[in-house]
Amino acid sequence: MAEYQYRCPVCGPWSARLPMGTAEAARECPGCGRSSARRYTAPALNRMPATQARLRLREEASRDAPEVVTAVPPAVRRRPVVSDPRRATLPRP
Repeated sequence: MAEYQYRCPVCGPWSARLPMGTAEAARECPGCGRSSARRYTAPALNRMPATQARLRLREEASRDAPEVVTAVPPAVRRRPVVSDPRRATLPRP
């Protein structure tokens, strides 16, 4: 199913989901019944959120041109372990 955009002179833009290639040049508006002209728009090729798309592109780029590090990353500072038995059952942040 493809989504086709139409514009009604009274109600404004609206869309219809139809089988691919079956959209007419004009359709009846579902709101007022007037003839609405079809608007030609770019297809929705990217249905992925922008952050996810960026991460996927970065992942694909690392296959051919990986990021090279010149030094060992700094160690993550750990919190000291509390040895008080009263606090042992409390949830940790």
